[in-house]
Amino acid sequence: MPRLELVSHHLCPYVQRAAVVLDEKGVAFERTYIDLARKPDWFRDLSPLGKVPLLRVGGEVLFESAVICDYLDETHAPRLHPDDPLERARHRAWVEVGSSILADIAGFYAAPDATALDARRDAIRAKVERLEGVVAGPYFVGERFSIVDAAFGPVFRYFDAFDTIADFGILDGLERVGAWRAGLARRPSVRRAVTEDYPERLMAFLRARDSHLGARARHKAAAPAGARP
Repeated sequence: MPRLELVSHHLCPYVQRAAVVLDEKGVAFERTYIDLARKPDWFRDLSPLGKVPLLRVGGEVLFESAVICDYLDETHAPRLHPDDPLERARHRAWVEVGSSILADIAGFYAAPDATALDARRDAIRAKVERLEGVVAGPYFVGERFSIVDAAFGPVFRYFDAFDTIADFGILDGLERVGAWRAGLARRPSVRRAVTEDYPERLMAFLRARDSHLGARARHKAAAPAGARP
């Protein structure tokens, strides 16, 4: 098989999807981290969209996480997508829901004021409420780990950081989704998709934002232990 290299950024959730899939399949790969604020010239030459992840497959380059994950699923066992075409399409659709939630999360941590923050929170809540009636547990379709799970592990990882800032109640009362989140957090491939210092990197990123959440994160970091955010 050709040599695989995953071009990454430490915080990118889409990179994490590809890393989870590679790990689940036991595929050997190299990982190269770049700074997206100072993109190297070689990366600009390789990435048509200027985004990570990229997967170098020998002399070829794949971009876009969904494409990368599907390629890996077609070329390496075990299969993570369902064999049935209709069910496979359904899974791909839920992966897109995960991408939509990630877009809402970006809007959440960039929201300039409390009103905008609440609107983004409500948008995220509405989507995860739909998942409550879909998730079989302990993973998306039961005992079998799928690419939908690989897509949502990075989604729920953001909530870990948000929970340290304040109780936003995004998953309140959603028992199945809550159990799914906890199960994904324990999955070795999901845990290994980020570096050990990921929580500190993410919190530093959030505190640096010129946003309502950034201000709350800075306030929480400066407040005495036990103080309300």
